[in-house]
This record gives sequence, structure tokens and C-alpha cells, in this order.
Amino acid sequence: MTSRIPRDSRLRLVRPRPLAAAPAAIEQRRVRRPAPRPPEGTPAPAELAGMARSVLAAAARVARWADRALGPGGDSATADGKATLSDATARRAADALGLTVDQVRADWDTARLAGLVEVHGDSARPGWRLRAWDRDDSAVLRGWVALCDAWSLACPEPEDHEPAAVAEVVTAMPQVLSFLQLSAGPVPVPQLFDLLEQRVTELRTERCEVDYRPRPEAPDAPAVAPGPRPAPADAPLRPLLDWALCALASVGALTYGDGQATLTPLGSWAVWVKLEQICVAAQSPAGNIEQGAEDMLRGCARLRPAAARAEYRAWLAARPVGSAVTELIAAARGEDALLRGLAFEALRVVGAPAEPEVRAALDEPALRPYALLWLAEHDGTDPEDAHEVLTREEATWLWVDTAAAVADHGEAPLLLRHLETAVQPTVPALLAEVRAVGHPRTVQVLVALAAAHPDPAFAKAVRRAAFQVHKGG
Repeated sequence: MTSRIPRDSRLRLVRPRPLAAAPAAIEQRRVRRPAPRPPEGTPAPAELAGMARSVLAAAARVARWADRALGPGGDSATADGKATLSDATARRAADALGLTVDQVRADWDTARLAGLVEVHGDSARPGWRLRAWDRDDSAVLRGWVALCDAWSLACPEPEDHEPAAVAEVVTAMPQVLSFLQLSAGPVPVPQLFDLLEQRVTELRTERCEVDYRPRPEAPDAPAVAPGPRPAPADAPLRPLLDWALCALASVGALTYGDGQATLTPLGSWAVWVKLEQICVAAQSPAGNIEQGAEDMLRGCARLRPAAARAEYRAWLAARPVGSAVTELIAAARGEDALLRGLAFEALRVVGAPAEPEVRAALDEPALRPYALLWLAEHDGTDPEDAHEVLTREEATWLWVDTAAAVADHGEAPLLLRHLETAVQPTVPALLAEVRAVGHPRTVQVLVALAAAHPDPAFAKAVRRAAFQVHKGG
């Protein structure tokens, strides 16, 4: 029987599309509700943006200087490849701007946290927010929110405190900020300390951290059930609360002095936005606010891209950025290729704070193509052209990985459409490179492709390739 399609027929080439961009077979219906309004008394967005520009004015000034002085062909901005401003560059900036070296370093760090400057290796360049600084209020507000989210990096943490205690305070501070927002006025520090202490105790109880150290017992002493372990004597919470409030004050989220703290209009608005995101996620059919990363990604798998991004934003708003990024990367390392793609879609929503862990993922073969695409888009490359940063082998690995996701979660027509996105011009070339790339799901992908394709000759060639890979040939 003669096939209607020659064995080495040309594959119709189309631009690779993310799996999440394909229409879902079943989309959950979402109930639309009117856009929420901020609390009464919240300044207009233009006024809030003016406040954010004022807070970030010094950082924007250093970023503009770096744009002029450290452009292509100029001197290196950093010396260690870790975004630390080199001594020579800091002195140049201080002389040019009439500042001290310490002021320049502080403003440089603020500019990085706000996305006004992007550092890659030993070079720096202005971020897109700096380009839009004078004309886009939303870009300015997003830059300030990024700085506010990174408040724990804005001021050095106190010395001689256990990292675990510092992490507990960082995790507990959203609840403290929510209380400040609901109070709508000054709150005495002792009251905030009581709340912080209560929240830290809850965190330790949730982790079942109890004190199992042997205790001296009197002969007639009643047995006492172990309770939550108290804070270590060398790491009391009160200095850490003082550090947290000072750090939040330094980024413009609150004012702190005379034994009390008060949210600024910017801080109150930011807390309201995050609370609203959490409420939207909790009320939506796909709300996954309390789920781990894997379950959250599975819950978003059948949503369209815009709806999924809304879920990602709400999920991220409910937890510290650092731990959220770590959780997403861990989900990407799993065996489910669909979750791998969705995890990097969620990391796109995270933005700049995810860059260090994404760069570290370049060393892992299964994550490298996804990380390269993420970094290319983060650097400003058009998503339609980002695939050009991949080598032929990396593109083939990504094609097989995406095909595995389609085979596991999609339907035959979607797998056939994915076949058209291959970079190889002919079927024999595709099969040869797919076999050579060594993806662990190659056999399953080829078997699924053979079963889905309507042409017998093509299916036979693909099954033969699957058998050869299975036998190690």
C-alpha cells in the first residue's frame, strides 16, 4: 500500500509556542466580578506613583548615571559577578554625583531591587522600568512594590541572630503589615511585638518544633507535655522586629519612631493589593492559595494564560518570594514535563527576584532550555524570538519535553500540531536528532506520536525509531 505522504516529507515550520499558550481542552468558567476599589482615602494611582518616584529618586539618579557611564564598551560595573558595585566604579559615581561611596552603594542596591538596573555578569544596563520612568505610572509602582517585597534585603540584618529566627520574622511580617493596614493609624510597638511573637509561635507549632531536650525532674514533679520551642536566648525577637520595621521604613512602606509604627499611603496601598490578590484567589474556582507549588501548578494547567497568571500572582503574594521561587524550581525538577513548563511560566510572573535561581538552573540539563528562554525574555528579547538563544540540541530537548507534556495531558490533535513546530526540516532528521538528544521520555513520546499520526508509513518509521531507542541503538 502506497502512503499518501512521502517518508521524508517536509515538516511545516511554525514558531514554537509555549504549551500553556495552546487552548485548553476544558476551561474552568470563572465568575467575573467588578474591579475592587481600594479603601477610602487611598490616593489616586498618579499620586501614589509620585510618592514612589520620590522614594526611588536617589536610586533612579544612580541608575541614569550608570546608563550613561557604563554603557556598551564602558567600564565594568561589578568586580565579582554578583552585582556588587566595584570600588572604582563606586568612586567614579560618587565624584560625578556629589555623594559618598556608601551613599552610592546604597542607592545602587535600591536600584537593583527596584528593577531600575539589571546586572549581568560584570556589566550593568538600565532596566525597562527606568526607560518608562517618566511616562508610565504603573511601571514606577511595580518597581516600588518590587523594592518593598525585598525589604529584608534593604537593610543588613542584625548580627548574632540565628538565620532560622530571621526567616521566621520575615515570614511573619505580612501578618504584622496587615494588622497595621487594618488599624489605619499608629500602632504601639509592644502591640506589634505581641502579634509577631504569636505568629512565630504558630509557625513553630505548624512545624512541630518542640523542645525534646532532657529536663531535670523533681521526684514529685508533674509531667509537662512538650510545647513549642521558645526563641533561642541569643536570638530574641524584639531586636528583629526593630530591624524589620527599620527596613520597611527605609523603603517607604511605613514610618517608625516614638515607639509606634504607621503605614504610609504607599505601604497601605501595597498591603491592600496583596490582600485583594489573596481574596481573589480564594474565591476563584481555581483558587490554590494554600496549595504547594506542584498542586497549584496542576490546578492552573487547564486555565488560559491570563487566568493562570492571575493565579500565579495571588499564590506568590501569599508567601515570601525566596521560598516561592525555590518551591517552583523544585516542582520543575520533577518528572512531569507539564509542571516544568508551567513552573517557568510562574517564574516569569516573579520576575527579577527569580534570576539567581534561574541562572543556577542552567547547570541542570532538564531545566537549561527553560532557563535560557526565561533569561532571554527577562533580558528584553521578544518572546517570539527567544528560542533563537537555544542550540539545536537544546531546542530538540525542549521539543521532546513539551511533547511528553502533550502526550501525558493533551490530545492526539495537539500532539500532531506540536510535530509541526520541530526545527528539523525532515522526518528522518527529526527522528535522528530526537534519538541523539537522549531525553528520558523519548520512547514514550515516539510511541504516542506513532499512535496519533494518521499516515501508516510515518507511524511505522516512528515506531522503528522508538524500538531502536528502547534497545539502546
